Amino acid sequence: MSDRSFFEKLHLRLDAEEGLTLGIFVEEAGDQTFGLMVLLLSLPSLIPGLNVPMALLGGLATIGLGLQMAVGSGKPALPARLKRQRIHKGKIKEALATFERQLDRLPSGPRRPLPRRWMGLWVAWTAFLLFIPVLLPFGNIFPAAVLCLLGAALMEERPLWGWLGIAGSLGVTVYFSFSFDLILKSLHRLLHYLHAL
Repeated sequence: MSDRSFFEKLHLRLDAEEGLTLGIFVEEAGDQTFGLMVLLLSLPSLIPGLNVPMALLGGLATIGLGLQMAVGSGKPALPARLKRQRIHKGKIKEALATFERQLDRLPSGPRRPLPRRWMGLWVAWTAFLLFIPVLLPFGNIFPAAVLCLLGAALMEERPLWGWLGIAGSLGVTVYFSFSFDLILKSLHRLLHYLHAL
């Protein structure tokens, strides 16, 4: 991968300042804001110890991002509480470096802006799969990894990564469909828990 300018800027930003929040990145990311937010909200779901709670929180927030993209929003609207969320720089940098090593194995193809509305639908659907609390092997890891790929495709304007992310989303959908009964039970438990709050 010969040019990863936005990833390089992201690493420099993480190294340069303490007390970084998601809100700071929203203000600075420009046209890549949606891709960056999808990536940053999905990465914690790949980190052991954070992946289960972040699958719920990050998944729900990313569903909102995907729907905003799908309706043509120019910039993501995030709740103030989420904007104040501090970024665990060490863990995020480690997960980001691991993810970049995996990206190095993929062909990147030419740069070209992606259809944001269409990508938003796939982001929202994949985030929904991440949000579902299903006790399947790698049940959080697979959709989170796909979301990271979709986020990277939007950030770096790589249509090939976008198509690979869509294929991955379809694969996760098929994987989850084999446990449809378990998913329905998990959703029922989640709705019961939310109703009890």
